[in-house]
Order: sequence, then structure tokens, then C-alpha cells
Amino acid sequence: MKLPDTEALRASVQENLPPQGALRSDFVAGLTFALVNIPQGIANALLAGVDPVRGLYTLMLGMPVGALFTGSVFMNVSTTSALSVAVGSALLAIPPRFRVESLLLLVILVGVIQLLAGLLRLGKLLRFVSNSVMVGFTTGVSLIIILGQLAAFTGYDSAFRGRVASGLDTVLRVGRWSWPAVAVGGVVLFIILALSRTRYSKSAYLIALFAGTLLAAALNLSTPGLVQLIEPLPEQLFTITGAEFRYISVMLPSALGIAIIGLVQAAGVAQNFPNPDGRFGDSSRDFIGQGLANVASGVLGGIPGGGSMSGTALMVSTGQQSRWANIFGGLIIIPLVLLFGRLFSFIPTAALAGLLIAVGVQSLRPGALRTVWETNLTSRIAMGLTLVATLIIPLQYAVFVGVAVAIMLHVVQSSSKVRLVELSPVQDGFPIEQEAPAQLKSESVILLMPYGDLFFAAASNLETLLPEVGETQRAAVVLIMRGYEEVGSTFIGVLRRYAESLQAKDGRLYLAGVSRGLTEQLYRTGLVGLIGRERVVPATPQIGAAVNVALADAHAWLEKSPVIMKA
Repeated sequence: MKLPDTEALRASVQENLPPQGALRSDFVAGLTFALVNIPQGIANALLAGVDPVRGLYTLMLGMPVGALFTGSVFMNVSTTSALSVAVGSALLAIPPRFRVESLLLLVILVGVIQLLAGLLRLGKLLRFVSNSVMVGFTTGVSLIIILGQLAAFTGYDSAFRGRVASGLDTVLRVGRWSWPAVAVGGVVLFIILALSRTRYSKSAYLIALFAGTLLAAALNLSTPGLVQLIEPLPEQLFTITGAEFRYISVMLPSALGIAIIGLVQAAGVAQNFPNPDGRFGDSSRDFIGQGLANVASGVLGGIPGGGSMSGTALMVSTGQQSRWANIFGGLIIIPLVLLFGRLFSFIPTAALAGLLIAVGVQSLRPGALRTVWETNLTSRIAMGLTLVATLIIPLQYAVFVGVAVAIMLHVVQSSSKVRLVELSPVQDGFPIEQEAPAQLKSESVILLMPYGDLFFAAASNLETLLPEVGETQRAAVVLIMRGYEEVGSTFIGVLRRYAESLQAKDGRLYLAGVSRGLTEQLYRTGLVGLIGRERVVPATPQIGAAVNVALADAHAWLEKSPVIMKA
């Protein structure tokens, strides 16, 4: 039996221990987070359409578990508005009486998907989610949050069910608003936004909710309770029922979308908050940490959590020095809720609506929107379509639409940017670059270099740029392939057809600077046999060496070839 690596175990334990003298500052940061984010945990659960206390379960258990296993030391794994809105959208497909049980399954599925992504080291796949897609997505989420809270904020329940339609209807029905509700929500919204740029910004949510609750009491508003006393925690464990598995086919696609949203958000956090040693955390470990956090939250009955930019920024700004700040933050919430949970029932609905509208407004990033808009047309289209998709289709699927659109636009753009140039040597100088000619000349050697990715769409466009052979006799074409590790089958077909057309007119095709991987690909597809082994010149560390070899051979062949005169 193999004994565990004691050195590795000791290193792991040492890594998770707080630095010397850091416990006090980490405890203060955790306490600050707990006080500030209890209202936001409640609000995010409301966004998900579930009992508000379930947002607190995520903070109690998911946050400490995530802190122990993420690669990014400072990352705060907690509830986020985007994840909560996506959960709410997913649960709409489940009958109301089965939503609690289905929530448990959904959160655990999200955790398992993220855990597998980490174990399989799939962090590199996040590059397919472009910045323009994320800006469109986050902007859409912000608008959904604002539109979704208008009913509670105004006291008017629109007959329209669509997000945009109900929001517009509410705005146009000013005469049917409940002005006491607007007053309560407006006070909360104003205080949060007013304090956001002051030294009291970290306490803005608490101050605003307290003021809104006092105003509601002063106005003697009859407001139903939002959060009752927290249920005994043991009763929330291991409540898996048959209903969860009944809807697994419905929950699985939603879980995949929610998992991706969480991972993308966490990647943004990791890029902005390097570890204490100055290096960035391992993205795969971040995936694993989030996965384990969500499995733990799901078992307890919480909602999904992910890397929170606002939570991480709050922790760091209040003195966080290690991952123990997040552990303290989660653990401190438990006694706070147990001791003061009854007070949550006095928070008016309009006050929380004002808080969430403030969250939506603060989540809007005009600078990011402006940057994407001014980049190029492709970025504008990707952002715009993702934004529209976020508003009109279930949120957990909108990110897939954005990614698909971004990839499609990239393919179109890349294929249109492929170029083919001719390099003309100059004595004692650098070669001159010019557009490739439309027609080959007989008895000539031409050096060509492609620009761009040679995938299927670009390869087809490149074929139209290759100089036409036509009636040209005994021409040699040297094509520089340096930098291409492999090419698609479409480009292989392009090379095959061009080589055959050259050979039909007693011409030759040379490939210079061919990498080892591309060489193997050319052998497997039979192209080397067609072109000739000696005319596939491998790349060398010396730039231009392979080109010189190919050109020398082409010129030598041309000089030795007899000129066949036509009658």
C-alpha cells in the first residue's frame, strides 16, 4: 500500500494556514463582508425566485468551502446577481411544488460540472467567451434585474409576463403606482447610490435597508415578511427526492449554462486579483473550488455561487491577507442569522426592490460598453445580439447564443482577412512585399506567403488568390508555410488541386518552412507523395533558411529543364 506524500500534504496544509499576524485582519474583513452581504444574499435568493434564506445558506457553507480549494487566494465564492437570475429563469420550467427539490439537483449539477471542468483542466475553453459577449451578457443581466424589480418597487403588477413588456407597461402606468412603496424603495435606492462614492460605501446596503424599514414603519405599511426564522440546519441536509431526478433532463442544460456563467465570472475575478506572491491562481483549481462550493451549497439547500467581483473587492479593501477571510465571513453569518434572523421579516418588499435596482444600476459599465462599441463592427454585433438574447430568452442559454455568434463572426472575419503576398528578393536588403499576381509567368519562380488562419473558410478564399496556372509552362511556386502547425482538410484539398494543375503544365509546387506537425499531416494525407519529398522543406531555427533551399532547388530545376517550343 502506497503511503501518502507527507511533504505534499504538509505543503497543502501550510498553504491554507493564515500568514503570521493575518488572523486579526482576516477576521475583520470577514466580519465586514458578513454584515454587508447578508442583505445581498437575501436579495439574490429573491432574484432566483426561492426562499430568501437559501441565499444565506450559500454564504454559510459555499463560501468557506470555495475559499479552501480555489487557486486564487483572494477569490470570494458567493451569490451573484447573474447566477441568481439564471437560476430563476431555469426554475420557471419546473412546477412550483417541485422547485425546492429541483433547486437542490440544479445546484449540485452545477457543482459537478464545474468540478469535472477543473479536473479535466478545461480552463482554456473560456477564451471562446469573448469580452464583447460578456459585456452584452452582463448589461442584459443588469437590465433584467432592474426590470424585474419594478413591480415590487412601484406596487403595480403588470398583466404582461415578458421582461421587457412588463417593464414598459409598468413605466407607462404611473397613475397606478403605490406611492408609499415608491417612497420606501426610492429612499433605499437614493441612499445606496449617494453613499457609493463616500467612505460609507461598504455599509450603504445596511444603512439603506435600515432607513427603508424605518420609513415603512413610520408610514404604517402592511408588508408581508420576507425571511422568517432560519430553519434548523440539519433539516436542510440530504433532502434528495424523486422529483429532482424526474426533472434532470430539464435541469441539465440549465446547469451547464449556469456553470459556464460562474466560471467566466470567476475568471474575471482571478485576472484582477493576483495571489500574494504576485502570480495568478491556477484556473483549474478555481474551477474545482467553485464546484466543491456548489456541491456543498446544494446539499445544504442553497443557491449556486461563483466568483464575486464585488465580494472579492470588498474583502481586499477591508484588509484581507489570506483565504481565511472568506472562511471567517461564512462562519460569522451563521450566528448572525440565528440571533437576528427574526429581524429580516420586517424588511419591506419595496426596500429590497430598491436595493436590487441599485445593484442593477451599479452593474452597468458604460466604459466597457463604449470600448466594445468603438472596437469594430464584429464586436458591436456580438455584444448587441448577446444583449438581445439575454433579454428575450432564458438567461442560462443566452451565454451559448453569445458564444455561438462570436465564433461565427470570428470565422467570417478571419476568412475575409486572409491574404496572399509575393515576396521579391532585393540585393543586399529586405524582400519587397506585394500582392500576388493573378497569373503565373512561364519559366519563372515565384515566392508566395499567406497571412491568416488557414481553416476551411479562409482556405477557400485563399484558393481564389493563388496565381492562375492556365497555359503557363514550367513555373515553380514556393509557398512559405512557416508558423502553421497544422491545416484543415479544406486547405489540403487546395494544395492538392494547385499542385496537380502545376504538374499538368510541367510546373512544381514547393512548401518551405514546414513544421514537424504539418509534415506528418502532409504525409498522412498523401500530399507529400504528390508534391515530392524533396520539395517539402522542413523549418529550421534559422529564419529564411528553408526558403533559400526551396528557391535554390527551383532555380536549379528551371535552368536544367529543356525549353519545349510549341509548333
